[in-house]
Amino acid sequence: MELKNRSAFHEYYIEDKLVAGMVLVGTEVKSIRDGKVSFADAYCFFDKHELWVKGLHIAEYRLGTTNNHIAVHDRKLLLNKREIKKWENKLKDKGYTVVPLRIFFNENNLAKMEVGLAKGKKLHDKRETIKSRDAEREMKRYLK
Repeated sequence: MELKNRSAFHEYYIEDKLVAGMVLVGTEVKSIRDGKVSFADAYCFFDKHELWVKGLHIAEYRLGTTNNHIAVHDRKLLLNKREIKKWENKLKDKGYTVVPLRIFFNENNLAKMEVGLAKGKKLHDKRETIKSRDAEREMKRYLK
């Protein structure tokens, strides 16, 4: 099971990627397995040398009881201190942000999030990306 943030690749140039563990509570894992995740307003930020994801919507588990989780709250991401320090320094540069790219389960069935160091695209860059994607699609049609 892999859940992707498609809009991140449209809105940003992804320059670097990292895989981070996520601190989840209770029924969040079951809800992720059901695919009930929305990246719509999600972004990452640093607080006291820790990386957090904000705005990630994990829907309440449908079979959950009174112990069900809150759908939107800040979730801590687990990274090495060296990786955090490197990305914090890059984030001080103008125009960089950290965005969640995908959520997946590794071979040990642990929920992981791939985050990317990104730089925003301008409107003309987005149009150029769409044109190149369309051109590639046309080439594939002719080759078949």
